[in-house]
Amino acid sequence: MASLQQNRTLQILKAAAEGKYGVLAAIAYNIEQLTALVRAAESRRSPLILQLFPSTLKQLPTLAHAAAEAVKSATVPISLHIDHAQDEAHIREIMATLCVDSIMVDMSHYEKEENLAKTRVLAKECHVRGVAVEAESGRINGGEEGIADTGDLEALFTTPEDVEDFIKADIDILAPSIGNVHGDYGPQGPAPGQLHFDRLESINKQVNNRVLVCLHGTNDFPPEIMTRCIENGAVKLNVNKLLLEVWNEFLRQNAATTPLVRLIEEGMDVLQKETERWMDICGSSGKA
Repeated sequence: MASLQQNRTLQILKAAAEGKYGVLAAIAYNIEQLTALVRAAESRRSPLILQLFPSTLKQLPTLAHAAAEAVKSATVPISLHIDHAQDEAHIREIMATLCVDSIMVDMSHYEKEENLAKTRVLAKECHVRGVAVEAESGRINGGEEGIADTGDLEALFTTPEDVEDFIKADIDILAPSIGNVHGDYGPQGPAPGQLHFDRLESINKQVNNRVLVCLHGTNDFPPEIMTRCIENGAVKLNVNKLLLEVWNEFLRQNAATTPLVRLIEEGMDVLQKETERWMDICGSSGKA
């Protein structure tokens, strides 16, 4: 049985919890985005968690191998995480064939008891291979590119009982539901009172270092919201559009008029700078 003592994701997050800063867990959909994210981590001397969706593994099978090589060759702590893995057979295939550090075993589309039962079994199998496990307690509404849409399911806030049940399922990272949503909040970010910071703080106190706390649903966050979430215990900060929208906007404005090689290089520069900005906001710059 492999040990979790040397697990890269857990080492990165435990250091962040001790240092009271947040670490970006950033989605990449292609090699250019992956490269820009790693460049930012090296430039800012920041830890980083690279995230791939299961759909991306199927669409671009070689990207996971490129990410694993980036993890090994980096001079700062980087790990590879598979986000929102919702198919049990695919989870088993991932852990058996890819060099990943952690997997989000996302059974939140099942009712709670079945969610817990499936999570418990899969967590045990992952741990045998030294792979850390994240799970979602409660239900975070919405959908985004790469994951199933749960917008038609009732949102459930994480309760103290949920926290204990998922810890008993032997997970390593807990993603609570505190009013956060997958997808967009709008240009002003979450509405006043939408995110229950007191619930996040209470969850962090309850887990008391038994598991690490992850925050999903950060699209459109202003810096002050992100900072407040970190102050209340979130250490793994899942980011998708929050970083990638600058890349998307750059392509929209320049793809028709810019030669391809220059478009790629300038696009990576834009994304790298935005990632560096958020590393500064989250307090991880200079921590590697």
